Amino acid sequence: MTEPLPGAPRVAHRTCPLCEATCGLTVTVDGPSGAVRVRGDDQDPFSRGYLCPKGVALGELHTDPDRLRAPLVRRGTGWTEVGWDEAFDEAGRLLAPLLRDHGRDSVGIYLGNPVVHNHALSLYAPVLVHALGTGYRFSASTVDQMPKQVACGLMYGTELSVTVPDVDRTDYLLVLGANPLVSNGSLLTAPDLPGRLRALRRRGGRLVVVDPRRTRTAEAADEHLPIRPGTDALLLAGIARTLLAEDLADPGPAAPHLNGLDELRAALEPFTPEAVAAATRVPAATVRRLARELAAAPSAAVYGRIGTTTTAFGTAASWLVDVVNALTGNLDRPGGVLWPEPAAGSPNTAGEPGRGRGVRIPGSRRTRVRGLPSVFGEFPAAALAEEIDTPGPGGERLRGLVTVAGNPVLSTPGGARLAAALGSLDAVVSVDPYLNETTRHAHVVLPGPSPLARSHYDLVFTGFAVRNTAKYSPPTLDRAQGEPDESEILLRLACAALGGGVTPDELDDLTAAATARRICADPSSPAHGRDPLELLAAVGHRRRQDRLLDLMLRGGPYGDGFGAKPDGLTLDALEQAPHGLDLGPLRPRLPGVLRTPSGRVELAPPQLLAEARRLADHLAELTAAPGGGLLLVGRRQLRSNNSWMHNLPLLAGGSNRCTLQLHPADAARLGVADGRPVLLRSRTGELHATAEVTDSVAEGVVSLPHGWGHDDPGVRASVAARRPGVNSNLLTDASPLDPLSGTAVLNGIPVEVVATRPHTAGADA
Repeated sequence: MTEPLPGAPRVAHRTCPLCEATCGLTVTVDGPSGAVRVRGDDQDPFSRGYLCPKGVALGELHTDPDRLRAPLVRRGTGWTEVGWDEAFDEAGRLLAPLLRDHGRDSVGIYLGNPVVHNHALSLYAPVLVHALGTGYRFSASTVDQMPKQVACGLMYGTELSVTVPDVDRTDYLLVLGANPLVSNGSLLTAPDLPGRLRALRRRGGRLVVVDPRRTRTAEAADEHLPIRPGTDALLLAGIARTLLAEDLADPGPAAPHLNGLDELRAALEPFTPEAVAAATRVPAATVRRLARELAAAPSAAVYGRIGTTTTAFGTAASWLVDVVNALTGNLDRPGGVLWPEPAAGSPNTAGEPGRGRGVRIPGSRRTRVRGLPSVFGEFPAAALAEEIDTPGPGGERLRGLVTVAGNPVLSTPGGARLAAALGSLDAVVSVDPYLNETTRHAHVVLPGPSPLARSHYDLVFTGFAVRNTAKYSPPTLDRAQGEPDESEILLRLACAALGGGVTPDELDDLTAAATARRICADPSSPAHGRDPLELLAAVGHRRRQDRLLDLMLRGGPYGDGFGAKPDGLTLDALEQAPHGLDLGPLRPRLPGVLRTPSGRVELAPPQLLAEARRLADHLAELTAAPGGGLLLVGRRQLRSNNSWMHNLPLLAGGSNRCTLQLHPADAARLGVADGRPVLLRSRTGELHATAEVTDSVAEGVVSLPHGWGHDDPGVRASVAARRPGVNSNLLTDASPLDPLSGTAVLNGIPVEVVATRPHTAGADA
């Protein structure tokens, strides 16, 4: 950032941290008043000036009076604002006895979605987890994308080898369970997806959306196919079977790298178009036509998202998305689906190209209560409450919890039970800038700084981007005197968990040394074989997350190799490019991207063949008893990505309405009027909501958005409290899970709707 004249406005360029789109921002800070104005950065090579309402609200987030500026410690039934040293002392006083007297597994950790929007949290959360030494690790992944990670891990060898639709070059895009015109993409980092999808249609391409709701994306598509919630895997299986049965399958250049085609063919045999049509409500002729269109298109991509992953067959659906892409010749093909090559590296850019250990699914650890297996080192979030409130034979249970940037009371199943369970813990330490529905149960709350007062680099989302880019943002504003950033918070908390003996700086040095050793040992690195001390000396002028980032960039696929490639990428180079660098379009990467033991794409690993058998059994059940009743699905909203965004005035109104949408025919049958109250009941809970009668949902489907329910008096969210809405996870059941991924079933929940008299609690007109 250029140094301004005293009293003059300051202008900085940075990346929006509020969703996956990674839009470039121009932030102007008025010198005398400190007012923050945000607009899109026209010179950002990736977003080119595009900005959604969330980015505009970044200034409101910075100035939000409810955002915590100092640590809170619980004293009796109230809160006391304390200094940082006292807060960390209290955290250590609470955690250390539990870890010492009851073992490392007596304390769990929950990592929320914002962790991956922040490179300090992404890099130092593993340090905190290691310091705690607990096997009880939970995250938002198992209420979101874990099925895709499991499927890709089994097929390609790492959980982050997620294929990305090449939307800028494709001729045909089939979208299932996603609404990118509202969500800006997910596991699909692409600023201005509305513009990119309009460009697809302008160049003569075709956009088809499969969704039980007529979303904004469906309205903009060439075709919208309403589907029965939870049956996307069946539709995809029908498409894949048709490709094979009609000899339309042609994997193209990927063919020599595929394993398991014969096993796949046999596994898909039950899924005839006629059979899946009865279950999905998509006609058999349409199933066949979709298969033929995908096969005939010059290039095509199938993309499935949270509507497909948060179901009982989320992993099967995620697998079959990639199966269809492979069978149509669109795997690893421009215009099809490709793997990004992020500048800071990823599991599929490290190690021996083309071969690896693969992934272990299921994991070796199991939860105490239900015996649920771990997945990539973590347990299902739906198991968190029961691991707290259900003691074992010897009294074993979770007695403490650390939460980092998460609100599982609103975002995971059985929110009411989890809230009660949190209140019973001996120690809850939360790293979070808000006193929310979860952190209100904490004993210590450690708030991170404003997003404008920290550096930013997208470590995670560059691995899902439709184009390879890199952009670093230094802090726009200074932190308050003595205020730590998130890396120091996690390091100090890790030191507290370790019980002393190491300082945060020493722990940071150990982390940097481990990173340098890993780079030197990596045969794919341009610094392979070098002395780790040499690498550390080259970045010795940096500290914390920016030192780790510089190491990763210089040792990454575009890096300078610490001098070996003088024109290569470094953090210094990114600092000289405040708008970011364009590293080029995605390119084919087979077979080098693979990390499977066979060195090939596994189309039919045993775990996924077992899912196909389970799916066939489900198809037979639906055919024998199609069932009726209403099924609940969620919905995305443009101004709402996480629950705390409801406390920003710019994002609190407009289209953000926590209403229960239902079809006019269902409303007439139930005697429900638009704008009137209803009781919504599931097997596990009930709530009152306001009805919104609309034909944008299919008959037999009702829809309620996630992330609401801000009527808890212990929460500090004055704006959100004025329009609290209702918590949809009061209705979700913690019992049914997608078995391979441990992901909760949040879509396709059987519910009952009853018209009621006015009930004001949580209703949102």
